[in-house]
Amino acid sequence: MSVTLTKGQKISLSKEVEGLSKVVVGLGWDAAKKGIFGSTYDIDCDASVILLGLGDTYKGLVYYGEKKGANGCVLHHGDNLTGDGDGDDEQITVDLKGMPENIERVVFVVNIYQADKRNQHFGMIRNAYIRLVNKSTGKEICKYNLSEKYDDKTAMIFGEAYRKNGEWKFNALGQATNDVCISQLVRRYN
Repeated sequence: MSVTLTKGQKISLSKEVEGLSKVVVGLGWDAAKKGIFGSTYDIDCDASVILLGLGDTYKGLVYYGEKKGANGCVLHHGDNLTGDGDGDDEQITVDLKGMPENIERVVFVVNIYQADKRNQHFGMIRNAYIRLVNKSTGKEICKYNLSEKYDDKTAMIFGEAYRKNGEWKFNALGQATNDVCISQLVRRYN
């Protein structure tokens, strides 16, 4: 049974799904309509993963340009340039069981590609969410819908999987920022 999360809510992935090994993190969004004729903004959101070790030391980045990290335990499935269609726009598989011991946190972020040059922000996006799916069964574990207005924000720290006492947990963060590129988001963590 899927859990609908609220901002700041945490769940134990180990307790939600016994024997959970791998999760697929799905990120989705739709461009908002502009004007009265139903056309939408041309927005390219990019999902990425920031890998952190003990004491939040930076351990790596997985994104559309570097699709594997953490010894292959994190895999980005590719860049969606439009956000069109139903379902997840971008997916990232995380092997929690195989994750190297030096990785303590896996932070899921999204930024709008060239937001500053294209004068775009998250107020031009609707139906944004992050969800975790059990890779072996395809069943959704939890979903976090972003329902707040984020006008003038250009990036989002969606959520994080983190290791605590040998157990993986998930925290729905929903923290909007004004970072205009992935490198600015990474600088928050190193």
